Amino acid sequence: MKKYKYSEITPEQIYNKRRKFIKSIGLGVGSISLSTFPFFGKAYSQNKTDLTTYQDITTYNNYYEFGTGKRDPFKNSKEFKTKPWNVTIEGEVDSPITLSAEEIISLLPSEERIYKLRCVEGWSMVIPWMGFSLSKLLNKVSIRNSAKFVEFESVYDPEQMKGQRYPVLNWPYREGLRIDEAMHPLATVVTGLYRKPLPNQNGAPLRIFLPWKYGFKSAKAIVKIKLVKKMPTSSWMRSSPNEYGFYSNVNPNVSHPRWSQATERIIGEGILSPRIETEMFNGYGDEVANLYSGMDLKKNF
Repeated sequence: MKKYKYSEITPEQIYNKRRKFIKSIGLGVGSISLSTFPFFGKAYSQNKTDLTTYQDITTYNNYYEFGTGKRDPFKNSKEFKTKPWNVTIEGEVDSPITLSAEEIISLLPSEERIYKLRCVEGWSMVIPWMGFSLSKLLNKVSIRNSAKFVEFESVYDPEQMKGQRYPVLNWPYREGLRIDEAMHPLATVVTGLYRKPLPNQNGAPLRIFLPWKYGFKSAKAIVKIKLVKKMPTSSWMRSSPNEYGFYSNVNPNVSHPRWSQATERIIGEGILSPRIETEMFNGYGDEVANLYSGMDLKKNF
């Protein structure tokens, strides 16, 4: 994994002050140019909220492999070893490959992308991720026309991941996407955040993130990517099919069986701060709504 010099990392306080200044002169995040603000690449964001602090991003996590409490991943992943680490791409491809995490990061340099993470539990964060489009990695193999879906498998290591010692889910964690979702440029392989290497509690060394879907759709610590003919069954679908569907798009009009999805609480704003209305596709409808043209997004949740 690339080692960042201190001089290459914008301190969080300066980072937030610059963003507030840009907002104060009437520019949205999407209008920030590379010359105005030090992004490695295009910034994607439909949200005008200040960036979530590095501390909140790295200490308030859902990562059941390290425990079901929000603080458990931070506490229990400190000694998790991510080297050596290999990722295999196989299935309906002509050229299956296995690459180390270092090789992947070297072949496909990261850029900075500001995305909002929306959790199905009703909280959200605005995160400056580091990463690259998943399509760039998938293009390293020759995908057959028979491939209709992509399945992701996370690492299984109960010695290091104490949460995997309990049947909270059917381990290892598995997730899936339709092939056109996976090839969309906003679908991201995440390598870091706040211009720092990805912390263990956030899915190091490599995770998947799709900004228009609920956060649980983002497989962490991936070790296998498999191109398949049939729709895979994700871990949450298997665990609770009446609550978690395959698509898992952010849709405020479809309530979770146990709570509404119409509003969200922004982490870092305080529990007494007013909730905000949740946007369809998490605010990325202009970019991704065409993927679901003609589909019943209540039936296909």
